[in-house]
Amino acid sequence: MDQRKNCSTVDLFVIGGGINGCGIARDAVGRGLTVELAEMNDLASATSSASTKLFHGGLRYLEYWEIRLVREALIEREVLLKAMPHISWPMRFILPYHKDMRFDGDTPTSKLLNIVMPWMKGRRPAWLIRFGLFLYDNLGGRKILKGTTSLNLAGTPEGAPLQERFELAYEYSDCWIEDSRLVVLTARDAEGRGARINVRTKVISAEQTEGIWEISLEDTDTGVRRDVSARMLVNAGGPWVEDVIRNTVRINATEGVRLVRGSHIVTRKLYDHDKCYFFQGTDGRIIFTVPYETDFTLIGTTDAEHEDVNQKPVCTPEEQSYLLDFASKYLKTPVTADDIVWTYSGVRPLYDDGAKSATAATRDYVLKVDTSAGAPILSVFGGKITTHRKLAESAMEKIGAFFPDVEQSWTAGVPLPGGNFSVDGVAALTARLSKQYPFLTVAWTNRLIKAYGMDAFNVLADATTKAALGKDFGATLTESEVVWLIQKEFAHTAEDIVWRRSKLGLRMSVEDINALDKWMAQNASHHRSHTQPDLPKRSA
Repeated sequence: MDQRKNCSTVDLFVIGGGINGCGIARDAVGRGLTVELAEMNDLASATSSASTKLFHGGLRYLEYWEIRLVREALIEREVLLKAMPHISWPMRFILPYHKDMRFDGDTPTSKLLNIVMPWMKGRRPAWLIRFGLFLYDNLGGRKILKGTTSLNLAGTPEGAPLQERFELAYEYSDCWIEDSRLVVLTARDAEGRGARINVRTKVISAEQTEGIWEISLEDTDTGVRRDVSARMLVNAGGPWVEDVIRNTVRINATEGVRLVRGSHIVTRKLYDHDKCYFFQGTDGRIIFTVPYETDFTLIGTTDAEHEDVNQKPVCTPEEQSYLLDFASKYLKTPVTADDIVWTYSGVRPLYDDGAKSATAATRDYVLKVDTSAGAPILSVFGGKITTHRKLAESAMEKIGAFFPDVEQSWTAGVPLPGGNFSVDGVAALTARLSKQYPFLTVAWTNRLIKAYGMDAFNVLADATTKAALGKDFGATLTESEVVWLIQKEFAHTAEDIVWRRSKLGLRMSVEDINALDKWMAQNASHHRSHTQPDLPKRSA
């Protein structure tokens, strides 16, 4: 008898609700597999909500000769941009040049130049930067994004915030991405296609019996436990990937994870234009300054070793000082601690390739299948948010070895919820929303479109006044939107909403957030009870 007719056993059980776990779940369920996913906290509550918010090829990775990774990421920028034009958009980056720019001394490029051009003493010549940008423009078959141009900074808006010693810059393209919304919308799409998505659900144990994984789950809110059976496990635990291997499924594996902390600061708005800066330091590192949430500037990131996966990452005073000093070496007006309005930090679970430094450790992903326990498990190491879709496709190639009738790849060009409009259609969609709901302010309209795209009309439904949207929680957040986030986007707490489904926490008072949390504690379970899907089913 074919076990796949047993509805209580799913094909694939995914551990981890970050972008890799949700991306694999979405891809797999779209190919006909039955899928269940468990995230022990909120979706995107760790690494996937703590990025620099960019779809980028990784310009600096060219120095490490990671050509395949950069090329894949460059191609993916435009594939992803077309699938989610509400939460991703093109941005221009300004790279100021000066003669003291230096390489990280451990890069292959640096070592080569130290041999052939020893008089440069590790400095980056202008021609090399321009050559790197030429490769960046052409490796990925660019169609939407603009190419690199040279820029004389004197008398320009781009030059105005910078110190006068910077006269020349290069301007190139990458993309913004609302990272945590990407995860949530990917999970929504997976659920809409039949996957079961469980948040605040911890995998207590997973043991194989006669070729089947028997998985014990615990609802961390209620303490209720239940069991699930699966033919294959996907370990997309992010920073906890090695912990899952050692302590949850308890198998022997040689692969390890290198935990690297990346911290960011958010400051008052530092300049008026909408372009980013790519700053290069004398220590070989780089940081970005990015226009953020209209009224702020995002600065990051650091690369620091993080020893304990269970220690919550925070932007340390030393990291804050490093970022402030780094940016102040470029900006006319120094950035100080008084300018900081928020900080955040995440842990990147990089594949441990034995690199000497955190900066030099590979950002490429590594996928390992283990069948030593009997039933197969796929573990995911590393990866970049830009290449999450390709990572999922690569994972499905390995998963397909155990499910011979799995369907072909399908995600390229398929929009995420709310994203079924053209890349250049944001202005028209914003105007349409404003016309249909004239009580919205300009800022409110823009926020809704950039969060929900076409779904903004479903969030507002048939409301004709602001009052019709129910309780006002502040900063344009209303009861109707909160209910949508509970029912459609897996939100349980105020933190889920104001720091991951949005960044309204930057604008709401502590009292506002506490009031929202109290309201959700009293009402969320009622709204959520009407949205729980049945267990997924599939026949052979």
